[in-house]
Amino acid sequence: MPAPGDAPPFPADAVEVGRVLGAWGVKGGIKVRPFAADPQALFSSKRWFLRAPEPARPGAPAALPALLKVQSARTQGDTVVAVVQDLADRDAAEALKGARVFVSRASFPTPASDEFYWVDLIGLQVSNRPGQALGTVVGLIETGPHCVLRVQPADAAAAEWLIPFVAAYIDAVDLPARLIRADWDAADA
Repeated sequence: MPAPGDAPPFPADAVEVGRVLGAWGVKGGIKVRPFAADPQALFSSKRWFLRAPEPARPGAPAALPALLKVQSARTQGDTVVAVVQDLADRDAAEALKGARVFVSRASFPTPASDEFYWVDLIGLQVSNRPGQALGTVVGLIETGPHCVLRVQPADAAAAEWLIPFVAAYIDAVDLPARLIRADWDAADA
């Protein structure tokens, strides 16, 4: 494996996209559980950055490689299996079990004009049609048919609002302005 000083710096726009489940095969392949149903972020980059598991796993190696150079990756069921440069055998791959996998946000595939990555929505301000500030997106919930925005009002003591992320309620998403405009009456919350 490359020396720690040989790895490029951890990207400022790194997004955690999965966890190493363990070894795959006998030649140093790894199996990763992606955090997205469609793991395109993993396939879009040949450079996966690693961080130690949280909480620390007993028996985990003292130091993980900072960077994995991916030679090939594909889906296998609900996981991604990858062949990685510099992992010589199954033992080296198994030592990565539990490691958190990150990729640079800049390497994600470009979404369609009406699609958004969750990571890009979190932190956006939400206002309604009259311009009343509703709060900040603090997370999303996957419900199956659609996602739901978790919006925290400026008053931290106020309860979160759950706004369906569908065209019936969302008028516009302006990423450069960091704003979502919703058809949502604050009195309904």
